[in-house]
Order: sequence, then structure tokens, then C-alpha cells
Amino acid sequence: MNGEGTADAAGAADGLWRSVDDLWTWLEAASPVGGREGLLLRMLKLSEEVGEVAEAVIGAVGQNPRKGVTHTWDDVRAELCDVALTALVALRTLTPDARGTFESHVAGVARRSLGPPASGSDA
Repeated sequence: MNGEGTADAAGAADGLWRSVDDLWTWLEAASPVGGREGLLLRMLKLSEEVGEVAEAVIGAVGQNPRKGVTHTWDDVRAELCDVALTALVALRTLTPDARGTFESHVAGVARRSLGPPASGSDA
């Protein structure tokens, strides 16, 4: 991989984490409920978003005969993005180093699942 692709990926990651921080800041300022209850409600928001994925999948395949096809696979993709973003903002709520925590966790899962990086890689 050339250095340009790596720079593009790093820039995209930086933008993602800036957005996570900005959304967290906005939610902290706008939240009508704070403290422990606000924290718990932010975690519960994940369940709501996962439910919206389920609703979109059911709608995309027309599983409910009364409603038929009500969603597209683009809707499912969008709802999955909402789940991922909600999870990252929830993680940011628990730690100011959400990026480091997430990247460390992903690296650990990759090591457990894929084994150590191949020697001689272009890292």
C-alpha cells in the first residue's frame, strides 16, 4: 500500500473521532437528564438503535405480511451506521480516550481471531 492510502485512512479516522467528540459534547450540553441516570439512558440508546436495525431488516424482506416491504437494504446499512456511531458516542461517555480504548480492543480481537500479523508485512 502506498503512503497516500494510509494518509487518507488516517484522515478519515481523525474525522470520525472528531465527529464522535463533537456529538458527545453536543449531547452533554443538550441532555435533559444528567448524572448516573443520563449515563444509563445513553447506554440504553444502543438497544433502541439495534431495534431499528431489526425493523429495517424485517421491512427489507417483507417479513410482516400486513405491511409488506417497507424498507430497503440502504435503510439497513444506515441503521447499522447509527448503531456504530451510537456505540462510539456511548464509549466516549465512559472515557475521554474512546479512540485509544476502541483501537486497543479491536487490535486484541484481531490478534485473538486472526493470529499475529504476518511477518514481512507492509506495516
